[in-house]
Amino acid sequence: MKSLDELEFLEDQFYSEEHEWARVDDDKITIGITDYAQDQLGDIVFIELPQAGDELNKGDVFGTVESVKTVSELYMPVGGEILVINETLENSPELINTDPYGLGWVIKVRPFNRSEINELMSRDVYADMLKFEG
Repeated sequence: MKSLDELEFLEDQFYSEEHEWARVDDDKITIGITDYAQDQLGDIVFIELPQAGDELNKGDVFGTVESVKTVSELYMPVGGEILVINETLENSPELINTDPYGLGWVIKVRPFNRSEINELMSRDVYADMLKFEG
């Protein structure tokens, strides 16, 4: 596993306590798993994704990710309608390990309440939380 100093946290994203990230892209929010989460999970071998059109509230489980170590649930950092899932992950889930903020994004949603994004953590607050967890 990497040290916190070796992990990447992007400035233009928001972070949840459950280790999902969210980035606002016009009227959509792109959601994925943080660099910290993928590092803790280890080699990701399978991901279960929701269906486009599903409507989920903040905090709802929207999928699971399976690694060689464990299975972990994924939680909605904001409520919304699933617009797009990253179908590439079905055959190449390891993209989450190699590029968690780029090719490894998981879903795109149309938020029910865009202000929920402001309830998430900034990069610096998230990094501070991880220091206390470790």
